[in-house]
This record gives sequence, structure tokens and C-alpha cells, in this order.
Amino acid sequence: MCNLYTMKLSREEVHCLLEHYKLIGKDWAELFAQDQAAMNESGLVYPKYPAPVVTVQDGVERLEKMRWGMPGPVFPSKDGKVPRPSFITNIRNTASSHWKRWLADTNVASGADKHAGGRCIVPAVAFAEPDKTTSKPVVNRWFGRTDGVPFFFAGVWREWTGDHGTIAKPDVAKHRLYSFLTTEPNGIVQPVHEKAMPVMLLTADDVKRWLYGGAADALELQKPAPDAAIRIVEPKK
Repeated sequence: MCNLYTMKLSREEVHCLLEHYKLIGKDWAELFAQDQAAMNESGLVYPKYPAPVVTVQDGVERLEKMRWGMPGPVFPSKDGKVPRPSFITNIRNTASSHWKRWLADTNVASGADKHAGGRCIVPAVAFAEPDKTTSKPVVNRWFGRTDGVPFFFAGVWREWTGDHGTIAKPDVAKHRLYSFLTTEPNGIVQPVHEKAMPVMLLTADDVKRWLYGGAADALELQKPAPDAAIRIVEPKK
């Protein structure tokens, strides 16, 4: 499963992203430029790292930073204690009742709702999968669009209050967190990683459908990208 991707864009790539996906509602070029200026040179995103996410709130598309990894379901132990949740970066089972509220037809709940959240899109340049054919240390292979255009993952987000840090460095607060969907791998990813690949939104229509469509319609996008649409790429340095 994908636990590493990169989101470092040149000025030209920002322009290409905006032109291709026809994002509306904000001065996206300025917002992306501000975000990119704060990134390190590689723009690598690991679990629990903050990264840009586009949501729809009050009918307006918004770009903001969230941390990667939403809490999974937890079940109290016999003594009534609630264990620390695991944080899930990749969501495959969208039929699970745990995820349905974030995939609902209404998409976004009110910020005052304790279950505030919904569908989102996560910009990326390339994603990594560990190559099963390599021995230790396992080598990551990177996948991007064949045409070189940045893309979006189909994601979900939520507000959550709790400890999103580590045992050594707790971080108890109200957090805004995201994950993205996976599906079966296509013919390009499968030889490297046979279990899954992220759901990639490759057109402006895909983005609109994911952000604004009903849940059943949006979830039809949970399928592998066409083989011709992606290729193995060299990671940015």
C-alpha cells in the first residue's frame, strides 16, 4: 500500500495542474505557491506528515494543510479502557460502516458537527510502492502520470480530537486528518506491488464527481488507473 508520495511542484507544474483540473473558487496559483515555499526540496509526504488537501466547505473549495492518517475503529477492552487507535493512510473497504459517514451523499458535515469531514482531493506528483522483487533493503518504485501532469488522490478527511503524536512525543489536540482510497493495482503497478494502488483522479470531471457527486456515483471512481495513464518515474531530488 502507498505510504509515501511526493508533492513538490515547479511553477510550470502548478499552472499545468490548475489548467488541467479547472479548480475554481480561490486564487489557487497563489495558494499552491505559498504551500510549496514551505516544503523541503523533495516534497516527500510520509504518514502523519502535514500536506495540502482540497476540501469543499460551505460550497467553497478550500486548500489547507492536514496530517496524513485517520484513526481506525477502536474497541474497548474487557476492563473498559479504550486503546490508542491505529492511523490508517489507505482506505480499501469503503463498505465499512466506519468510513461511510465521510463518504456520504452530503459529502461535508458542518464544522460544528463532531463528525465534521467528508470527501477531499489530495494533490500529488508521484507515489511510491515497495518493490516486492527486491531484497532487503526493499527499493521503492515511483509512479506518476505518463503525460507528467500532477494528479489528485481520491481522499476523505475528518476532524478528530486525540493524540496524533507518538508515545515519545504525544500531540493531544484537535486535528484535521485525511486518508485516500486504494483499489486493485493496474498492469503497471501489479508487477511491483500486487496488493493495491491509490485511486487517482485524472480529469477535471473525475475531481468534480468525487467532490460533489453522490456517494454511489463517487465510489464508481474506486478503480485502477488505465495502464496507459501512468508509468514508472524517477523520484524528484
